[in-house]
Amino acid sequence: MTPAPDGFYASLPVFRDFTKVMAPALFRPLPDDWVVGTADVVQSTKAIAENRYKAVNMAGAAVIVAVTNALGDREFPFVFGGDGASFAVSAADADQARAALTATAAWVRDDLDLSLRVGMVSVGEIRAQGLDVRVARYAPSQNIAIAMFAGGGIAFADAAMKRGDIALRAGPPGARPDLSGLSCRYEEIPSSRGVVLSLVVAPAPGADMDAFRTAVEDIARIVEKTPDASRPVPGQKLRLSWPPQGFELEARASRKPGEALWVRRIKVLAWTFFAVAVMRLGIKVGGFIPAKYTRELIDNSDFRKFDDSLRMVLDCTLSLAEEIEEHLKDRAAKGILRYGTHRQHAAMMTCFTPSPTQSNHVHFIDGALGGYAIAASALKSSLS
Repeated sequence: MTPAPDGFYASLPVFRDFTKVMAPALFRPLPDDWVVGTADVVQSTKAIAENRYKAVNMAGAAVIVAVTNALGDREFPFVFGGDGASFAVSAADADQARAALTATAAWVRDDLDLSLRVGMVSVGEIRAQGLDVRVARYAPSQNIAIAMFAGGGIAFADAAMKRGDIALRAGPPGARPDLSGLSCRYEEIPSSRGVVLSLVVAPAPGADMDAFRTAVEDIARIVEKTPDASRPVPGQKLRLSWPPQGFELEARASRKPGEALWVRRIKVLAWTFFAVAVMRLGIKVGGFIPAKYTRELIDNSDFRKFDDSLRMVLDCTLSLAEEIEEHLKDRAAKGILRYGTHRQHAAMMTCFTPSPTQSNHVHFIDGALGGYAIAASALKSSLS
């Protein structure tokens, strides 16, 4: 990716130790004229109950892909949230990002039969509310960096969007974003250790932020006790079938304006047949090396993040899941945090591969049975 016009985000230092995810020194305030965008699927829990979580995840990832493609691969901070996404762009990129966002809402409505709320607000307006938007760059591998947000501004933007205060109208029928590189071909990834645990952790109202930071760092250290013990994407568990489970979603995402869906389905079936054969047989094609891509896929998996809330999808032993939940329960009882968790048998993955021969592909991980969305719903219930 190339730097944004003002070079701000690309200039930030990169950190690798996730246990330091809330360290204030890692974060820098966004410029006042930058704009925050946010999106989420309306009634995602209902869609999950109807076994449509793969489509819900696709809608959330589509926001990131559409804005990335609209900006010509310029770097900008974003966070995938399962049933939605948040991002920030420079003032120079705001109009293109807004157009991509409204077109994505139209595509989600027309092709996925879901409703995607979208909204945008300037960082200056957020600061006028006494909040901030600070950003850091976390590198899960040497290939990519993922944004972390702090300061309360992302949470404010999300709530304002849901109230309708900063809402944008979805594009007209037929509006289509550029979703090149978006796919979900891999099958669900069964737990290797006992349970896939999705969790969302936010500060309790009025909580001491130093205490919240300590609680988050403690969770990260619990997870990190055994290196890679909780990573939900071990290579031996990655499975490709044909037709891929997500081929219909990929056909709808990759369809060109005016192209008949049945024509795109045939093209996707043909292409994925070739792609699955190449991956299964380990055939090198031009600059594409299947084994290298798989190694990078594992390294580039986005399974933990911070965007005013801690979000993780972990493949845990039952004892580790219980240790994490006991820690959360104790800190919640002390008024430090509020949380939601959700246990599942497997994880799922939605992929963004701008180019199969480059190493900057990113893979968004969530629980297969509701993941972040159900965990967030449990968090909201804890407030009632």
